[in-house]
Amino acid sequence: MAEEAQKLAQLIESLALDKKAGAVVVLEVGRVSLIADYFVIATGANKAQVHAIADQVMAGAKEADYTLLHREGYAEALWVLLDYGSVVMHIFQPAERDFYNLERLWSHAPRAGMIDVQAQKES
Repeated sequence: MAEEAQKLAQLIESLALDKKAGAVVVLEVGRVSLIADYFVIATGANKAQVHAIADQVMAGAKEADYTLLHREGYAEALWVLLDYGSVVMHIFQPAERDFYNLERLWSHAPRAGMIDVQAQKES
């Protein structure tokens, strides 16, 4: 199950990056909480980009046979939450990401994801 959650988190991260999401972070919240295995956090510059990122993630995850359990905040597009059970994606506009600062709130959760793995290999 953990391997499947990791695959989904990597897929979501990749799909978000395809739409030029900013500051994509993957947190392994499952190591410190039962809420989910991973949070994928990203920024869209404006409402249109937040929608584009969310639409890309929903379409790509559905194509890969992952079921979206809940979607929140899509109409306003200030903070969109996509809940896949083991993986929860948060897409923020910049001011909302700064205000809620999930990375600080979950700072005890280890970082994961393709970008972090690549940075470790390069050092």
